[in-house]
Amino acid sequence: MNNVLPAIKDTISISQFNKGLAGKIFKEVNETGTKVVIKNNAPECVLMSPKEYTEIMENYEDALLYAESMRRLAHTKPELWITEDKVLTDLGITENDLADIEIGDGDIE
Repeated sequence: MNNVLPAIKDTISISQFNKGLAGKIFKEVNETGTKVVIKNNAPECVLMSPKEYTEIMENYEDALLYAESMRRLAHTKPELWITEDKVLTDLGITENDLADIEIGDGDIE
């Protein structure tokens, strides 16, 4: 029975939109999270805040990148890998050069 209450709170009927309550519904979505819109006793769509949508999409993209990296690692030969030291040496970059670089928040896009 405890699992029913959140489901009830997170669903809204399409008729609430037709009664002019969209503003109130959108405010609730931004404050509490997602809402499932019910039409003809079936889920029609999911409403969520832009912040929550962005977080979900970022997590989805991260998962895709992780899956791709795992796929690539599974099909690579470690004996072909090049070490960081070799790359730096080949490019003529020293540890002092790296120490002089300012690093932002750590995010690489």
